Amino acid sequence: MKLVVTVGVLFMVAALPAAMAATLVCPDVAKAVQVGTCPSDEELKHTFTGYCSDDAKAYKGETDVCTDFQRYRQLKNVALWESADGVFDAYVSCELPKDTLKRTQLTGAKVTQQGKLTLLTCSYGQGVNFVYRTRAQCTLHSGATQQPAGQATCE
Repeated sequence: MKLVVTVGVLFMVAALPAAMAATLVCPDVAKAVQVGTCPSDEELKHTFTGYCSDDAKAYKGETDVCTDFQRYRQLKNVALWESADGVFDAYVSCELPKDTLKRTQLTGAKVTQQGKLTLLTCSYGQGVNFVYRTRAQCTLHSGATQQPAGQATCE
């Protein structure tokens, strides 16, 4: 009995790399859901003070949005959204009406590296980018049958 179980486990382990390859498709934004809340004006004003008083940011020259509250508001007035399956996420401006967001179409996709992470970024215009993050290597499919390409295989 132990031999049968051991052989079965060995076959499962041998098949594991092939089973772990996954094809990902850029999400349908019409089915995306908002999972985070938009900050209130009071919260934005409070965080503006804290963000812009950070000396480390000043030394790095990262305070360009601190010269005007409206610029800071544009940067930070966002809410977290997820694809219907929860695989992709995006920070979407709270100024963008939901019906406009739901009508946006895929304009492009790209695979990039950020440290040890691979990012599959699906762009929809209006500043909306849904991102999938993984430690696996991903390859973007060519867009011969689908323009723009919105599929990738990650292994």
